Amino acid sequence: MVSIAPSMLGADFGKMREAAELVAPHSSYLHMDVMDGHFVPNLTMGVDLVKALKGIAPLDVHLMVTDPLNFIDDFHDAGAEIISVHVEANNPRDALEKINEKNIKSGIAFNPSTPKDKIIPFLDIADMILVMSVEPGYCGQSFHENAIERVKFFKTKYPEKIVEVDGGVSTVNSAILTKNGADILVAGSAIFKSDDPIKTINIMKQS
Repeated sequence: MVSIAPSMLGADFGKMREAAELVAPHSSYLHMDVMDGHFVPNLTMGVDLVKALKGIAPLDVHLMVTDPLNFIDDFHDAGAEIISVHVEANNPRDALEKINEKNIKSGIAFNPSTPKDKIIPFLDIADMILVMSVEPGYCGQSFHENAIERVKFFKTKYPEKIVEVDGGVSTVNSAILTKNGADILVAGSAIFKSDDPIKTINIMKQS
């Protein structure tokens, strides 16, 4: 069964803890999107917000930042169990090595517009491949279909790696992503904007 990681970026920020507690019993992780206003235009979650959700469910921290080395210590201390950095960011190998030193899972992420070969040199030290199916920065974008082929490619060639998909994931495409090898599906709007978030999670889990 595929794991579901609700993206807390899609939740009501005024009711963040309530939203986290609602979905946590049905989810494998809470996905925390950290944006610095530089790597992407948007500015989102800081360390204090992540720390406030520690203990509700395992925390999957996605660093969409230009200099991830500056963030790893703080988010590890805030409770992250996975930290992913972008291949497009500065010093991704150093960042992955630093995450590994913390004895938590490390992920290498890449954008839909980035050739998939760009992450291959980092797979010797990354535990997880984060396939972005939207350009990072905002919740609610349309799904990039090339993510399906990318999931299949990496799960076939690197079966020992965790493959996570983030962006535009919903009940419409969860089954095909799972069929092609996705291990973790990140969904924000599809869960938190639905009439029944728990039902939505369970549909995706069983797809």
